[in-house]
Amino acid sequence: MTKVKSLMGQNFIEYASYVIMDRAIPDLRDGLKPVQRRILATLERMDDGKFHKVANVIGDTMKLHPHGDASIGDALVVLANKDYFIERQGNFGNIVTGHAAAAPRYIECRLTDLARETLFNKALTELRPSYDGRNTEPVVLPAKLPVLLLLGAEGIAVGMSTRILPHNFGELLTAQIRILRNEPMELFPDFPTGGLVDVSEYDDGRGRIRVRARIESKDPKTVVIREIPPTTTTEGLIASIEAAAQKGKVKIGSIDDFTTEKVEIEIGLPRGVYAEEVVPQLYAHTDCEVSITANMVMIKDDRPVEIGVSEALCFLTDRLRGIVRAELELELDRLAERKLWLDLERIFIENRVYKRIEKATTAEQVTTEVRTGLAPFLDELDREITDDDIERLLKIPIRRISQYDIDKNRSEIDATLKAIKAARSKLRKLTETTIAWIEEVLAKYHHRWPRRSELAAFETVNVRAVARQNLKVAYDPDTGLFGTAVRGERFALSVSEYDKILLVSKDGSYRVVGPEEKIFVPGKVIWAGVLDPDQGRTFTVVYRTGDRIAWGKKVHIRAFIKDREYQLVKDPKGAVDLLIEGESDDLVHLDFVPAKRQRVHEADFDLAELELKGVAALGRRLAPKPVARIKRYRRGDTPLPEPAADGSPDSDDQPTLFEGE
Repeated sequence: MTKVKSLMGQNFIEYASYVIMDRAIPDLRDGLKPVQRRILATLERMDDGKFHKVANVIGDTMKLHPHGDASIGDALVVLANKDYFIERQGNFGNIVTGHAAAAPRYIECRLTDLARETLFNKALTELRPSYDGRNTEPVVLPAKLPVLLLLGAEGIAVGMSTRILPHNFGELLTAQIRILRNEPMELFPDFPTGGLVDVSEYDDGRGRIRVRARIESKDPKTVVIREIPPTTTTEGLIASIEAAAQKGKVKIGSIDDFTTEKVEIEIGLPRGVYAEEVVPQLYAHTDCEVSITANMVMIKDDRPVEIGVSEALCFLTDRLRGIVRAELELELDRLAERKLWLDLERIFIENRVYKRIEKATTAEQVTTEVRTGLAPFLDELDREITDDDIERLLKIPIRRISQYDIDKNRSEIDATLKAIKAARSKLRKLTETTIAWIEEVLAKYHHRWPRRSELAAFETVNVRAVARQNLKVAYDPDTGLFGTAVRGERFALSVSEYDKILLVSKDGSYRVVGPEEKIFVPGKVIWAGVLDPDQGRTFTVVYRTGDRIAWGKKVHIRAFIKDREYQLVKDPKGAVDLLIEGESDDLVHLDFVPAKRQRVHEADFDLAELELKGVAALGRRLAPKPVARIKRYRRGDTPLPEPAADGSPDSDDQPTLFEGE
């Protein structure tokens, strides 16, 4: 058992490492996953300027990639639809509508001129054996572009995942120039589907962004969606709108998809509904707004790391500078070899060294005679002569020797010396040379890929504020039921699914509920209304306890736990006499309970004198004696009608004293 655990543990580690390094996570240096690198290497090997059947490209790539044709085909289509490195011919699907590509035998592709110019250099490419040892494949491509940030990447490995958002071609290269000049720079994502992007929380690739569809009001009764977020398609977006409409969150009359090469989804609105109220609802309840969290995980120095966009681009800019240096050094070596050969050829022909081989009878004697003939001129050469140099001299045809042009030779040497001088100058000014290369690429290609996503700052849509009040709730005093399935006229309200409804009963209890289908409310409900959790509601409360002592207070109801019962009156035998919404400056007239030798039979109290108290507080005592009746009247007015004859605080015959009934 121990051996099995050890074996499983070791195999799992190897499997996890393989998935992370060789399948799911891209390499920072060339920005590619292994399958993408193998596809591009195969296309470069096949490149003859003509289009190739995708089926053929897949077949050749299978010599390098051990995971089958389906994974290669899918990766090729995705890479081609990025539109930077693979030129398409045929139906490669549609990233906007979500339609799949045609079968590989029907579509064709080839490398773009950008790919040929920036991704490949055989002299700088390290190769390794393929999975079966029959071929070689590049360890990493000598890419001169920040491919990882240009294309973006998504992948799920073992224990980790990556989500790198794509950026704009011109902005990336401009940012590299600013890095080389030690100037500040800032980068934000750009998506091929366009849309509006809020990058306030992007945090250099470590945070999240919000993307909205571009919605226009064609007229007050019609809205048109022109661009969509990158994580959805027109079909998925329409499905989300229809689902929201079925749930009553958005009211639409019709929806038509006229999308071809560009997105055009037209939404007609029914009677009484206008574009200005529907657009926020679309952002709140459908895929017209999505949130995307970036996760900048990549392979660097043969291990997965998580770094920001700025750090990644600085690394890639230093790498570009190193590649430019290596190319210049290779160019200098080539020019030096070119000058050496021109000098050798001139000496060999001008001094008739070739005549010395006429009497030689063996290959060794031929080589010796040539070396001996060149010996007096070695000081004119930049390095020692090798057998390969002599072999190359011996292959010069007689016609070339007989038609040798010394002036042309000197002209070629001068041109070579000028090229060497220019290359050395570029090498000394490596930063300026790198900037000049970037500017040349920018001037040549940036017009192909303008920014498509518009940077914008937008507030989060308050779903409660834009929700449609399409639910009807009511209270039935006979059954004590409240909800959407209750038929009644008492406290009939129009609410949305997000609203919270405050219910206050005569016994002083209150609770906050949602628009449920049917719930039972103990006691007689005397007030019902929508409660805004941010604002709350203020009430002026006059109540009597079981011993008929009258109390008053002002309370502000805001904090609550849904469906939990709270008490405005702590005495279980007490009841609310007056419940007035807001702060009141009315007067109340108090008739005391008759008693022997009673001299004072009544009193008045100004409700404006009440102070704001907590819900659980008793409040202020309104009179020193038990109260039989309470009458409310406004200043300068006569008292309101008398209560029930018995004056009991729990009488059901009280007049209308509760605001909002």
